[in-house]
Amino acid sequence: MAATILATTAVPAGLRTGSLTSCSGRCDISSLKYTSFGAPKYTRRARGGSVRCEGIRETVDKATKKEITKEEILQNQETNQSEKQSVFGAVPTSGSFYPRPEVERRPETGEKSLGSLFAFDGAAPETINGRLAMIGIVWAAVAEKMSGLTVFDQLYTQGTGLVYYVALVPLIAYASIVPMLNGESTDARSSGPFTARAERWNGRLAMIGFLSLLLTESFIHAPVFAKFF
Repeated sequence: MAATILATTAVPAGLRTGSLTSCSGRCDISSLKYTSFGAPKYTRRARGGSVRCEGIRETVDKATKKEITKEEILQNQETNQSEKQSVFGAVPTSGSFYPRPEVERRPETGEKSLGSLFAFDGAAPETINGRLAMIGIVWAAVAEKMSGLTVFDQLYTQGTGLVYYVALVPLIAYASIVPMLNGESTDARSSGPFTARAERWNGRLAMIGFLSLLLTESFIHAPVFAKFF
C-alpha cells in the first residue's frame, strides 16, 4: 500500500524555513528540510567548508594577542644587553636561583609553577605589584580629596579602606597569574598604546610614587593630595 507523508512546518515570523515536502511510497526522512534558526553573529569558515563559531575570547585574542616563540626569546637573550647581566652585575646561569636566563623565567618557555612565577626574577611580582600600585595611587588621590584622610588613616583608622585593600589584592593577583599559568606573559598582549612596556614603566613609577606618598605623609601628618592639590 502506498503511503503518503506530508511534511508541514509552522514557524514564527523572521525564521528561515524550507519548502514543504511531500513524498509517496518509501520516504527518506533525512531528505526532509527543516527550520534554521540562523547562524551566530561571529562565524568563520574553516577548512573543508565547515563553519564554526567564533566566540568573544577568540575575537579578543585575534585583535590583541601575538605568539612569542622560543626562537624569538633566545634571539633577544643573545642580543639584549640587559639580558646578559642582572642589575647587580650577576650573569644569568641556567638552573640558578637568581638570575635565570630569559628562556627559563618566561611563562612561554619556562616552568609554569607558582614557585617559578613568584621567584625574585619571575614574571608575577613586578606585574602584580605594579598593577596594585597604579590602582593604589589613583585611589589615594581620589579618596584623600574626598575624605581629607591620609592613606594610613584610610586603611587603619577608618577601617573601610583596609577591607577594600584585602579584597582587591587577591583579585588582582588571580587575574594576573592565570594567563601566566597558561603560558602567556604580558608581552603577548597589546592594543594601541596599551603595551606591556608601557604597563611596566607606569607600574614602576606608580610603585615609587606610592611609596613616596606614604613616606611623605608619615612626616607631614597630612594628606598630600588634599593639602597640595
